[in-house]
Amino acid sequence: MTKSFGSATTPDYPVEVSVVIVNWNTEDLLRGCLRSIREQTNLPHEVIVVDNASRDGSAAMVRAEFPETILIANTENKGFAAANNQGLRIARGSSVLLLNPDTLVLDHAIDTMQGWLDRHPQVGCVGCQVLEGPDVIQRTCFADPTFLNSLIIEFGLMRLGHVVPFFGRPWYVTWDRKSEREVDVVSGMFMLVPKAVVDKVGLLDEEFFVYSEEADWCRRIRDAGYTCVFAPEAQIIHLDGGSKSTSQIRSRMFIQMHKSHLIYTRKHGGALGYWGARMIYLGTSTLRFGLFSLLRLVKSDENMKARVRLSRAAIAYHLLGREPV
Repeated sequence: MTKSFGSATTPDYPVEVSVVIVNWNTEDLLRGCLRSIREQTNLPHEVIVVDNASRDGSAAMVRAEFPETILIANTENKGFAAANNQGLRIARGSSVLLLNPDTLVLDHAIDTMQGWLDRHPQVGCVGCQVLEGPDVIQRTCFADPTFLNSLIIEFGLMRLGHVVPFFGRPWYVTWDRKSEREVDVVSGMFMLVPKAVVDKVGLLDEEFFVYSEEADWCRRIRDAGYTCVFAPEAQIIHLDGGSKSTSQIRSRMFIQMHKSHLIYTRKHGGALGYWGARMIYLGTSTLRFGLFSLLRLVKSDENMKARVRLSRAAIAYHLLGREPV
């Protein structure tokens, strides 16, 4: 079930950007995000918060402190893709911005990026520069999660990316994120998309509960003839709370990440790619389980126990299809 709250009447002004934020138990972070949008956005906009059955008072906070915000309060966690779609379906802006609740908008970033998008009609999705600390630029945007790229990541070969550029391809390791470039995937924490593009390619695929949904969306946008671009014209801060909500159920989210990658591989790589990726995950999970079990004999701390537990959960999923509860 879903309960909707927000403005009793639809604003009569034209909306340039509809900001869609999916929240799950990140009340304080969401408050900061909404405040930054309010203070740093001048162009006509609307903010749509979709709360996925938070238990921390997030929905009540939005109603009390940000009455101009359109709030959709779900009574169950519908997942990231489905919740974003709830917001996209009612968005009235000429562009839509998917924004994470653990971000802060700096120096009119939304205004700036909308202006940039208006000047680049061939672009179907754009992301901005993301800071994770003073003068620390986060490594956002990445290449399609293909079978080969998954192989490179799972075997840790990206660590050699600065020596062998080929191994850095999944995350564009040699790129400093200070220059504009076309990318395969714009990171989901800030995705600005023209509404006309959404209407053409469709909404997010709700088969993805969380993870890989932005990779699939960007691939469909590119398949429709548009480009996906990173443009460091503006900045936001990422407070790294994205892991805060998922860490609450770490084993389940770790397996969900594998599951979503497999859904993506099956959808875009066929049966051969799907089973190849599944064997990679099973193999690397087995290797990690053996290694961490041995290391646990020497260093039995909580971090090592967690690594053993996650590896065991991955093996159970890939061998038996069993997901953590």
